[in-house]
Amino acid sequence: MSEQHQPGFGIAIMAAGKGTRLKSKRPKVLHEIGGKPLLLHVLDAALAIVPADAITVIIGHQAETVRSTVEAATRTAGVRFVLQAEQRGTGHALQQVKAAFAGLTPPEHLLVLSGDVPLIRPETIAAIRDFHLAEHAAMTILTAIPPDPTGYGRVVRKSPGSSEALAIVEQKSLAPDQQNLPEINSGIYAFQTASLFSHLDQLDTDNAHGEFYLTDVARLMVDAGERVVAFAADDIDEVLGANTIVEIMHLDAALRLTTAKRLMASGVTIFRPETCVIDATVEVGPDTILEPFVQLLGTTVIGSDCRIRSYSVVQDSILGDRVLLRNGCILDSSTVADDALLGPYAHLRPASHIGKGAHVGNFVETKKATIGEGSKANHLSYIGDAVVGDGVNIGAGVITCNYDGVNKNQTTIGDDVFVGSDSTLVAPLTLGSGSYVAAGSCITEDVPSGSLALGRSRQVTKEGWADRKRDAKLAKDNL
Repeated sequence: MSEQHQPGFGIAIMAAGKGTRLKSKRPKVLHEIGGKPLLLHVLDAALAIVPADAITVIIGHQAETVRSTVEAATRTAGVRFVLQAEQRGTGHALQQVKAAFAGLTPPEHLLVLSGDVPLIRPETIAAIRDFHLAEHAAMTILTAIPPDPTGYGRVVRKSPGSSEALAIVEQKSLAPDQQNLPEINSGIYAFQTASLFSHLDQLDTDNAHGEFYLTDVARLMVDAGERVVAFAADDIDEVLGANTIVEIMHLDAALRLTTAKRLMASGVTIFRPETCVIDATVEVGPDTILEPFVQLLGTTVIGSDCRIRSYSVVQDSILGDRVLLRNGCILDSSTVADDALLGPYAHLRPASHIGKGAHVGNFVETKKATIGEGSKANHLSYIGDAVVGDGVNIGAGVITCNYDGVNKNQTTIGDDVFVGSDSTLVAPLTLGSGSYVAAGSCITEDVPSGSLALGRSRQVTKEGWADRKRDAKLAKDNL
C-alpha cells in the first residue's frame, strides 16, 4: 500500500496534557521546534496520510488556545476536536473519542499519535498503517530501541524475532527478567477501532498515578485472544517525545540539522550549520551561501546565488537571485528583488519592497516602503510609508516624517530624484521626477519635476567672530 489515504482509516492525536515538567504556562503541544508548534508538526505528518476530516485532536489543558492555533493553520479545516476536560490518562483520552463517535460510524481503523512527538514522518505513519493492515492486527505498537531504555515502558514480544507482542510494561513494573528488554513503547499505536472501543471500558485506575492507561489495552486484547503486534521505527529521534525544555531543544536541534542537510543536498552552502537557525519551512535556492549565525525563519524564500552574511535575521520574506545581505541585516515580511544589496545593519520592517539592483545600506530602516530599481539609500536613513522611484539617490541621514501625531502619511519620490544628506521630508509630500533636494533641507511642500528645493536658513558668516571670542576669554582668565 502507498501513502495515499486508505478508506476507513482515521488518526487521533493526543494533545490534552499540561506538560508539568516544562514549568511553563504554555500548553506542552504549543512549544515550538523548527519555528512551529509541536502539534502542528504532528498534524502536518498526519495530513500527508489522511484528509483533515479523518483527524481527531484530543484537547484539554488550555483547550481553546490549542484549538485556535490548529484552526489558524492553513491546511487544518475539517479537523475534529474532542475535549478531555479532566486529564485522567491516555486511556481516558480515547474514552472521550469513543464517546464523541456515539451515534456515528467511526473509522474501521484508528491510528493514535502523540501531539508532542514532532519528528514523526508521514512515511512512518504509512508504514505502521500498512503493517497493521497486513498483519490483520487488533493493535499495532510502534516501538524503538534507544541507546538507553531506562525510564521507558518496554514491549514484551511473544518470542525473539516474533512480530507478536504480549504486553507493554512500565519501567517501575518490570520483572527482574525484563530489566534488560531493549525495545520501548513509543506511545504510537494503530487499532482495529471496534476492538479498541470494546476494551476501553475495561480499563481501571489501579496504578501509581490513578489513571486509565491506554497501554493496558494490549494486555486486555492478548487475554481476549486478539492479535497484538509490534513494529520497530527506523529512527529513535523520530518517536521521541518532549517532556522538558532540554528535550524540546534536542528535538529542535535534530530537526534544524535535518533542514540544513536537506538544503545543502540541494546545492546551498552553509558554513557552520550548527550555528544557524533555519526553520523547516524555509526554501533556499542553489549556490546561495549562508554564513555562520544566520537565522532564516517562517515562510522565508531565498533565491539562487545569494550571500547571507553572519548575524542576519530574515523572517517571512522573499529574496530574489544574487542578493547580498551584509552582516547584521534584519528583514521582516518584506521582498527584495534580484541583485539588490543590503546592509550592513539594514532593517526592513514589514511591507518593505526593495527593487532590482537597489542598495539599502548602513543603518537604513524601511517600513511600508517601496524602493525602485537601482535606487540607493546607503547611510543612516529612515524611509517609511514611502514610494521611491527608479534611479533615486537618498543621501545620508534623510528621514521621511510620516507620522503627524494622528495619521501616517505617504511620501512619493519620482524617478531620478536626488535627495541631499540630512534632509527631512514631511509627508504627505511628492517629489517630482528628476528633482533635487538640497542637503540639510526641511521640505514641507511638493517639489515639481526638474526643480531644486531648498528648505534651510541662509548661511551667515561673521568674519573674525571666533578670534574675538577667544581673545575675550583669555583676557577674562588673566584678570
